[in-house]
Amino acid sequence: MSTFTKLSIVIFVLLALLPFQNFVYDLFMMKVFCFAIFAAALNLLLGYAGLLSFGHAAFFGSASYVTAHAMKEWGVTPEIGLFIGVICSTALGYVFGYLAIRRQGIYFAMITLALAQIIYFLATQVPFTNGEDGIQGVPRGEFLGLIDLSPSSHMYWFSLGVFALAFLLVMRVVRSPFGQVLKSIRENEPRAISLGYDVDRYKLMAFTISAGLAGLGGGLKALVLQLASLTDVAWQMSGEAVLMTILGGIGTLWGPIAGAAVIINLQNYLANLGGWSTIATGAIFVVCVLAFRRGIVGEIAHRLKIQL
Repeated sequence: MSTFTKLSIVIFVLLALLPFQNFVYDLFMMKVFCFAIFAAALNLLLGYAGLLSFGHAAFFGSASYVTAHAMKEWGVTPEIGLFIGVICSTALGYVFGYLAIRRQGIYFAMITLALAQIIYFLATQVPFTNGEDGIQGVPRGEFLGLIDLSPSSHMYWFSLGVFALAFLLVMRVVRSPFGQVLKSIRENEPRAISLGYDVDRYKLMAFTISAGLAGLGGGLKALVLQLASLTDVAWQMSGEAVLMTILGGIGTLWGPIAGAAVIINLQNYLANLGGWSTIATGAIFVVCVLAFRRGIVGEIAHRLKIQL
């Protein structure tokens, strides 16, 4: 068993034991799980395919709205609500990816941002989103129609399970031959083309998978916080995902998760500073980037000579 596998098992065991402790709020950890999935989705695209997207909030927010609407208006079970949300974000990701992968670098990033702004505009106009009010009071429902997720402890286990499945999916994709091709495209795209790989097809597949995972995080967030709002589709949300990925460590499996935990912590503890919280977060981010050039997890993995 590899060191990475052992460490991952230890981390998940610790996360499973957290509800029995009193020093961490369940709701805080559930929020971390949601944004960790979101950041891991972006890292799959940025860290392994080398594509920087500023439009992932469109997938996160669209799945959040769709899941919230399905739960509140259609009365479906939470797993069905999440499935519907992921399907919608995946389909949207395929369309966005088809339009965006024809460009590279900053042009790719700007196209994804522009497309995401269209979704933001639609979210302010489409009736079912309720505009600036959003969809509030989203019921958590009953998992498989049997387990009521209203209690915080039950919702925690459900969120941890979804997070674990998302993490295993990302790990499987990264370590598969498909993931190796993505890395080769990131390192040297012309060489990948010369080897006969259909680069655009691989990029589109990576973008679509990433969009679906981002939607999973958004749908889970709608269940955890029982709210879907315009904040979920705003471009700032995409910026937060990029920040989490860079801070934790681009191209590492545990980096985005660590980055999400740090950013959510900072948002909670610095909330009392009001408008100064953004400045404080930015200052801390600069210090971390200067001290950990490979990201927090990336630097640790480099120093210990292990894969994280």
